Order: sequence, then C-alpha cells, then structure tokens
Amino acid sequence: MRLINSIIYPFIFVCLLWLIMIFQYVSHINLGGFGVFPRHVDGLIGILTMPLIHANYSHLISNTLPFLILGSGLNYFYPDIATRVWAIIYILTGTLVWLFARTSEHIGASGIIYGLAAFLLFEGIFRKDIRLMAISLLVTIFYGGIIWGVFPGNPQVSWEGHLFGALSGIFAAYIYKKKGAKPHKHDWENEEDKEEDGRHHISHYYEVKP
Repeated sequence: MRLINSIIYPFIFVCLLWLIMIFQYVSHINLGGFGVFPRHVDGLIGILTMPLIHANYSHLISNTLPFLILGSGLNYFYPDIATRVWAIIYILTGTLVWLFARTSEHIGASGIIYGLAAFLLFEGIFRKDIRLMAISLLVTIFYGGIIWGVFPGNPQVSWEGHLFGALSGIFAAYIYKKKGAKPHKHDWENEEDKEEDGRHHISHYYEVKP
C-alpha cells in the first residue's frame, strides 16, 4: 500500500503533462510562451508553468520515466517532507531560471527531475545513513550521467534549468537533513543499548528528540 501511495501523485502529474502535450498536438496551439522568460515580467508565469510544457513528444517521453521513478522515491522514503521538498524544488528552480538564465524560453520538467535526483543523492550523504546512502548510490548508478546536463552544450537544451534544479534539490536536502526518514538502527546497536541500560540500572524511560 505504501508503494502504491507513493506512485499516485507522480503518476497524476505525468498524466497532466501528457494531457497538455496532447492538447497542443490536437489544437495546434504552441504553449511554449508559458515557459520562463528570464528577467521579463511576462515570463514570471513560467515559474509555475515551465515544468508543464514540453517542446514535443520526444522531450516529454525522455522526462516521463525518470520523473515517475524519482518522484515515487521521494514520496516513499520521505513521506513526511515530500510535499515541502517538491514545493521548494518546483518554485526555486523556476525562480533561479528567471533570475539568471539566458534570455530565451525555458520549458520542460527536466529541472524538477534534476532536483529530485540531487535531493535523493545528497539527503543520504548529509544524513550519513547506510540505508539512505544506498538509495543515493542507486540514483548515481541510474542517473549519474545526467551530471553533464548542468553544463552548457546544446543551445536547444536549458542547461540552466538542470543546474538550478540540482542546486534546489541540494538546498532542500540540506535544510531537511534532520527531518523525514529516520536513520536505521542495527540490531547490534540495540544490544549495546540494552547492556548499557543494565550497567547503569536505568529504571525510567526517556525520549531524545532531534
């Protein structure tokens, strides 16, 4: 049930992206104007709409599976903070693109994908937890190649969106490094705690809050 619940919202968001793409195709209306246009007032709307608009089906297809996997990973491992992390990555990525990117229309959900990947990677590192670091390793193995996307290359690709998405994910990982998923405590650590309690004859309960 937990796995299913973690997939629901990323799946709904991806369905929305596909509905918008189909609408563009059927209506012959180009929604590219709803992307982020840096440092122009008219481009501010793109902070909210940039991830919803894609240039073509190939663009959308390349973003669909990574978004489903990484979005579900965020919801599964960090259900308590997933909504806040998502909001930070979504808004901060678009805002930074508007402030600092090239003067051009920036569209697509790639920035969000980079943000999710960066969050999952650095959250495990910041927490120094073996279980979470294993998740980080998987992210690196499957999406490590996307690191090159944060550097200038193809002029048709918003590398700035990738870069600022990744930075937003790292920022979210840092501010929530002590919240959300709790570090796993191994059995041998529990045994040591019991022995320690016996030696000091602790007869009351206590709770250590982070």
